[in-house]
Amino acid sequence: MSASSTRLLVLGLLNEGPKHGYEINQVVTAGALDQWTGVKPGSVYHALAKLELEGLARTFSQERTGDRLRRVYAITPEGRETLRDLLRKALAAPPHSTRSDFALALRWHALLDTGEAGELVAAASQAVAAERAALAAGRTAKRGLSPLADALFDNAEAHLAADARLLEELARLLAGSQENVRG
Repeated sequence: MSASSTRLLVLGLLNEGPKHGYEINQVVTAGALDQWTGVKPGSVYHALAKLELEGLARTFSQERTGDRLRRVYAITPEGRETLRDLLRKALAAPPHSTRSDFALALRWHALLDTGEAGELVAAASQAVAAERAALAAGRTAKRGLSPLADALFDNAEAHLAADARLLEELARLLAGSQENVRG
């Protein structure tokens, strides 16, 4: 996703207490946060280094684990203010964007080989079905977490259901346009 998503995640976790990069990556992986936020575990170390350069995080201590020396980071007061600014920005924005390269690509789908757009829409439909299954599994794993989490899961399912309906309609329309080309 964006650098601000990574900053929000890392600063938010550091606000809970000092952590090293591996520990933050474990939180991302264990919570499947890369699925929900787009934050990739590999971006955490880069973000930590950048946050430290900007004075938003500092090295709190260093731990030796085997041959490795791990830096433990803590949030600074400036980091807390940046975190609050990121929270304000994120909470004031719509939860889902209507911006999509899919809409642009659909505009010029006729440039593809006959039937290829339909095959790609079918693949997108399968991807949405897989996302819905992953969402259902995530919801089961996080059952009872909080009413806020339940609301987010409901919203995500509603968006995925709408995407599934859209893809079904597009598949129907594309199949119809293929019939018109042949007929």
